[in-house]
Amino acid sequence: MKKIIRCAIIEDEPLAQNVLRKYISDCPLLELTAVCNDAMEAQPVLADREVQLIFLDINLPGLSGISFLKTLTHSPLVILTTAYPEFAVVGFELDAIDYLLKPFSFERFLKAVNKALTRLDGVSKKIADEKNMDPFIFLKAGKKVHKIDFEKILYLEATGDYVKVFTSDSQYIVNNTLKSLQEELPYSDFIRVHKSYIISRDKIKFVEGNYIKIGNIDIPIGAAYRDDIFGWLKEKNK
Repeated sequence: MKKIIRCAIIEDEPLAQNVLRKYISDCPLLELTAVCNDAMEAQPVLADREVQLIFLDINLPGLSGISFLKTLTHSPLVILTTAYPEFAVVGFELDAIDYLLKPFSFERFLKAVNKALTRLDGVSKKIADEKNMDPFIFLKAGKKVHKIDFEKILYLEATGDYVKVFTSDSQYIVNNTLKSLQEELPYSDFIRVHKSYIISRDKIKFVEGNYIKIGNIDIPIGAAYRDDIFGWLKEKNK
């Protein structure tokens, strides 16, 4: 079964829109879900629809494509389109998949799409690999290496050069970074909610305002992670 990528066009020029529509319709891997003329029109589209890939023009009216991309905390994959080659470096600094310089051929378009497909396959593989993970992690705290079951972890808190790991029956202080520990935890079970906190999805009691209740502790929701949290909660409530 072929993987279908749901995509959207964010482009104000009718000619460029038509080219992208034609290329997308000629590519069986793509499903066009929306065409937006500017960034403001695109915001509700990205919030309400499961868009995996956007073709984003840099020179948009009002908020530019680059500025719009900087506002997104949980962005789909992005292929930039523009007539100005000097923006290429900025695009790649913002983790754009590719950069299409207008006018571009179908072959060049397809190459960019294949890059997006490769990235999505990598994410899918990571999720599949998680299903085969051991349900525990080994962490060194002091002179001991502790085996900690994922299901016992409540949350992790970064404090200076250390991370505190809070479980249902203990607490461990490990000399590690929150980012590196996040990579060892299954994404399906844990989520980053603040620059200093990762929580167990399953241990959430409730969310109120800018805080998440875990046990008897209020965990703050960072502004940069707010869209991720509420987007996930919205999906869970469907």
